[in-house]
Amino acid sequence: MKLINGESHVMSITTEQTQQIEIDKIIISGFNTRKDLEAGTEDSSIDNLAESISKQGLLSPPTVRQNGDRYELVAGQRRYLACRKLGWKTIPCFVRNDLSDEDATAVSLVENVHRAEMNPIDKADALQTLLRHHKNNFGKVADETGIGVQTIRRYIALLKLPEELKQKISTAEGPAKIQAMSSLAKTFTDKAEMIEVYNKIAGFTQQVQTEIIKQSAGDLSKVDGLVDMAHQGVFHVVTCRGVHDCGFVPQWIQVVNDGLKKRDDDIEDVRIRDIMVRIRKYVDTSSKRK
Repeated sequence: MKLINGESHVMSITTEQTQQIEIDKIIISGFNTRKDLEAGTEDSSIDNLAESISKQGLLSPPTVRQNGDRYELVAGQRRYLACRKLGWKTIPCFVRNDLSDEDATAVSLVENVHRAEMNPIDKADALQTLLRHHKNNFGKVADETGIGVQTIRRYIALLKLPEELKQKISTAEGPAKIQAMSSLAKTFTDKAEMIEVYNKIAGFTQQVQTEIIKQSAGDLSKVDGLVDMAHQGVFHVVTCRGVHDCGFVPQWIQVVNDGLKKRDDDIEDVRIRDIMVRIRKYVDTSSKRK
């Protein structure tokens, strides 16, 4: 699609599926699930998107729903704002007048929910709306959105956090941050305690934060002791992908592992060869006993 005389023109592949809507008649509806437009856009602002659209055209038109002589934006808020910035008078849209408020929320959520840039709190609010619509049936929400039940529960738990902590959740830190904050909200019921615990554990990795919260079992008095243990590296976890890719595996184990892959005659070190012969005899004897 290119801009001709102030009007937008979509590629022929979508012409029959869209309608040209006057951009001034489009309003951002309350059920649009994406409230924080800056979330996850550190490298892609509205200006960047506008520039891309001016060069490549609008490849994916927004979705709207007619309401009187106006059109409520259901999905595609950043694209809509980018087109406004370009000065377009009209914009091609998919018009879905068949959508109820709940359906519109679902459409907006499904479009954004699998994008890393959607703010986690926006996603949690949208999932909560769908959950109320389905009378707290997590299975139905999971089917409708393609999100696992446990993941939905983690997002919903974020809504229990005090506003101060909600503002600390961003898209940049990924699922680990959501897991830690969700665990905090599930483990502690008092919002003041949530803030206090967070301030004590904020300097650790998300995995360590989650472990401290878990082991505290919701008892604030245990947190300081667990923090001390964390500083000593008690909760530090290292993933080893093999004996040669792990600093915690003693060298002699690596040597034995290498020896097991060779024939005894191929081992130059006599001492290692003797050890391998003994190991093989032991393994053979043990297998025969079984």
